[in-house]
Order: sequence, then C-alpha cells, then structure tokens
Amino acid sequence: MTSSFIQHVGQVGIPVKDIGRATQFYKETLQLPLLFQTDTMAFFQLNDLRLMLALPEKEEFAHPSSVVYFNVSNIQDVFNQLKDVVSFNGQPHVVTKMGQTETWMVFFKDTEDNTHAFMSEVTVA
Repeated sequence: MTSSFIQHVGQVGIPVKDIGRATQFYKETLQLPLLFQTDTMAFFQLNDLRLMLALPEKEEFAHPSSVVYFNVSNIQDVFNQLKDVVSFNGQPHVVTKMGQTETWMVFFKDTEDNTHAFMSEVTVA
C-alpha cells in the first residue's frame, strides 16, 4: 500500500540514560551536527532527518531504541576510524547482493546501549 500523505521520516527519537554522555557521543564520535540541546533533549540534523536524543518522560519509554542505519560511503574506513572508541558487534560484512550492488553493514552500540548500524552500498564488477 502506498501512502499519499507521508512523504518521508522527519525525526527519529532515541531514548537515552545520560543526555550529556549521549550528546557527546553523537556529536564528537559520530560527528553529527548538533542543532540545539536542552537539559533533557538534544537534536541533530542529517539532511532531511532529525535525530532527537531524549531522557524518557515515563519509565515505559526507558528502553533501547529502534535500530538507526547510518549510510556511509566507505564502511571499512568508518570502521577503522572508530573501532577504538565505538563498541562494534563484529566486522563490516555483506548482508545482501542485488545485481551489481552489495549492501555492507556493521552494528554497534552507542553509550546508552542502543544498537545502530553503519551501512554502505557498494557497486561491484
């Protein structure tokens, strides 16, 4: 079913336990541009998508978030650059091949125990 009124995802909320620690990780380690922050939230801009880090308002929301897949141009370079400061779950690897395109991924944990991934689509001969 095609949606005629939803055009794109505008924001993803990520629950955090320590807003200062999480903000530092996303700003300094992942090098995302910080839009602004408050005592309980921080907002980052990734083209048309905004990431919102927030202390959960209620206990029922205090759990790890959905996986955010960060698209990168060279997954091996990003992995090598961050492997000493990011908790990766394995090595970059091919998850699928469609025609001449391989999709590579590597999963990692942020400082708040949320699982995310870097992904890269590579054209192969």
